[in-house]
Amino acid sequence: MSDAFQYIDTPAALEALCAKLKGQPWIAVDTEFMRERTYYPELCLVQVATDEVVACIDPLALPSLKPLLDVLLDPQTMKVLHAARQDLEIFYNLAGQVPAPVFDTQVVTRFLGLPDQAGYGAVVQTLLGITLDKSHARTDWMRRPLPPAALEYAADDVRHLRNLYKKLQTELASRGRTSWAEPELKALSDEKLYKPDPENAWQRIRGIQRMKPKAAALARPLAAWRERTAIAENRPRQWILKDEALMDLAKQQPADLASLAAVRGVGDGLAKRHGAELLKILGESAGKAPERERAPAALTARQDALVDALYAVLRLKAAAGDVSPASLANRSELERLVRGERDLEIVKDWRLAMAGQALLDFLGGRYVLASGEEGLDVKPR
Repeated sequence: MSDAFQYIDTPAALEALCAKLKGQPWIAVDTEFMRERTYYPELCLVQVATDEVVACIDPLALPSLKPLLDVLLDPQTMKVLHAARQDLEIFYNLAGQVPAPVFDTQVVTRFLGLPDQAGYGAVVQTLLGITLDKSHARTDWMRRPLPPAALEYAADDVRHLRNLYKKLQTELASRGRTSWAEPELKALSDEKLYKPDPENAWQRIRGIQRMKPKAAALARPLAAWRERTAIAENRPRQWILKDEALMDLAKQQPADLASLAAVRGVGDGLAKRHGAELLKILGESAGKAPERERAPAALTARQDALVDALYAVLRLKAAAGDVSPASLANRSELERLVRGERDLEIVKDWRLAMAGQALLDFLGGRYVLASGEEGLDVKPR
């Protein structure tokens, strides 16, 4: 297995590399990017590996990544990544298509007892016994030339991903859990995850749930405007207008440029550039009655405590089954169970056998939580 990496910064070298990658059953993939000053991630490095080759590809030195994208879009080649969402977003932006199939080692480890959203270093340490040097995690990846130590750090991310993939694949199969992970892995290639969605951008606003209905309704078109503007200018949405200022606009509803500029966080600059648009949005939306959404009634104190008890049962069953609790259900699903809903993933297929039936039995009074010398346990009544 090759450990020395190639640095690819010419079209000829990229073509030669991709000739080796073409037709491989799997390729380990990682990226380094910057996003501090832009809406879209700026790709700075792509790392790839097979058993025979490890390479760091410099997109800043290349006129096109098309040969690599052709390889990554081959449906016969498994793309192996860790925490794949941001990497796949980059490839979707470049190619207009999401690479598939995908094996995300972060997703898979949840089905083998590791914590939800486990970092790459922690997974490599736990499963391979290798401690990674993370001192270059904050490297300026736009810098050229990149320091040799930073390139070694980047190459390590795919070097070890190869063995991690093989180990996880074997472990999933030996435990009969390959089919458990498949739906979540397949979902990673859904283009909807990576397309900007201005109309639903309000869901990103921190604190909108605490706003009064009328102000919350006004915040929605403002958030959509901010998202479209951030996309058009390729700037972070918070650089366009911070959440706090957006919510203040929705609450105060200024009617002219002077009062708009006086809102904290808006100022003269934004008012001059976009004041007319913002006032139009506020004017058109202010007279509309907020859409009434049928939100579920708040849980009573007893119901909320019951959700806590269900989560305790879930954690116990997850530990017994050597899976992450998050791979079984989240708190929202447990709240829906308490409200009487049953069309939920936790009470279907393997999740039903591992934990769902125990949750239903607990709700039906057939099981109880009991404390003992070793801690909490769930037992038949």
